[in-house]
Amino acid sequence: MGEDFYREAFARNLGIISEAEQEVLRRSRVAILGLGGVGGIHLATVARLGVGGVRIADGDAFETANINRQYGACAATLGRNKTEVMAELAKQLNPGVEIAAFPEGVSARVLDAFLEGADLVIDGVDFFAVDVRRQVFRRARERGLHVVSAGPVGFGAALLVFSPSGMSFDDYFGLRDDMSWEEMVAAFAVGLAPAGWHVGYMDLSRVDLEGRKAPGLASACALCAGLAATEVLKILLKRGRLLAAPHYLQLDPYLLRWRKGYMAFGGRNPLQQLKRRLLLRKVRSLSRERGLG
Repeated sequence: MGEDFYREAFARNLGIISEAEQEVLRRSRVAILGLGGVGGIHLATVARLGVGGVRIADGDAFETANINRQYGACAATLGRNKTEVMAELAKQLNPGVEIAAFPEGVSARVLDAFLEGADLVIDGVDFFAVDVRRQVFRRARERGLHVVSAGPVGFGAALLVFSPSGMSFDDYFGLRDDMSWEEMVAAFAVGLAPAGWHVGYMDLSRVDLEGRKAPGLASACALCAGLAATEVLKILLKRGRLLAAPHYLQLDPYLLRWRKGYMAFGGRNPLQQLKRRLLLRKVRSLSRERGLG
């Protein structure tokens, strides 16, 4: 399957993007970190856009609890490495796609190899993996790469784009090396979704910090993929208006609400600092109650 297959497979992209732009996508290389709730559907979406190369990494295997929201999780893939499964899927969608797979995941040792040749990065790493995320965002910035991050939040999604010349990941979320892991997770949570609408209907007692588990819906993950893929197109094709952090976009179709906001001072914003303290206090209190129960 070669030129004719590619042309026919992605012909319905034309009219929204041009033939010349489709060729740009074909020559582009996207690195996707994490292949779980959002990472898997990110991969499927960019593959269906006709992106010619992907670099993918996830050291975990699919398990039964992933089926409700993770694109590659099904009865036939349980126990299999996520990177291997999703590489096979990407090849089924576009047999010509070039894949650099890192089935052991990304560590400091292989980070540069993972980013080598990439035109941009999509963040799909586990919500609680703050340390890995900080390393990847920092190195991507040093290499002059944009990072697109879209996270499921209740029924909705939140979108952030980090430009190598704009506010850094650590500055936006207010992360410091002397913070505890729990403090970093809280800072990430309120920075990802500043509007906080989901708190009104989400049962926070289901957030398990110790077990690193939180609620998530397939519909929200799909919404994330649409948002992230649009930003990927804008960056790769150099078209449209790009709003990088501290700008953010958050929408919730359940509540029929959306917001295009600007987080002045990033993580140093006093309101954000207050919100993360309150969130951490609430989750810790619920964790203690769950333990006593």
